[in-house]
Amino acid sequence: MPAVTVELIKNLREQTGAGISDCKQALEASDGDLGQAMAALRQKGFEQAAKRADRETSQGLVESYIHTGGRVGALVQLGCETDFVARTDEFRALAHDIAMQVAAMSPVYLSADDQAADDDRPAAQVCLLEQPFIKDGSRTLADLVRETAAQTGENVRIVHFRRLALGE
Repeated sequence: MPAVTVELIKNLREQTGAGISDCKQALEASDGDLGQAMAALRQKGFEQAAKRADRETSQGLVESYIHTGGRVGALVQLGCETDFVARTDEFRALAHDIAMQVAAMSPVYLSADDQAADDDRPAAQVCLLEQPFIKDGSRTLADLVRETAAQTGENVRIVHFRRLALGE
């Protein structure tokens, strides 16, 4: 069993953004296994994010993406609880990635709950949160939003999105 060193705690903190005491506890619980500690911190973050899901998201930002050539674009309103989080690089990157996803994949609905009853297309095709992320097909947009919520410690949600294309 490797000892939980300051360097190991620092490494985990840099990779996850979690607090020092959380990192130390996760490493101690996993007998110094960095992978297990990261998984435990991720799970803890998801659980905390779920508890905050009903909080108001009156802050955030509007992000735009115009694809090369200017023929397709997207606007996304991403909400969070405080303007402090809205100004972070992680939050801005998430908003940009979502706008790129909307431009590339042309979703119609936000989630499967919004999908019309007579629309028999697969949710992963037409629902933004169900779509595989274009940069990493092993994760969905819902996963990305949950991960950002866990990382920032706030409720994060996609408020609105629109895709515009010439000829449509």
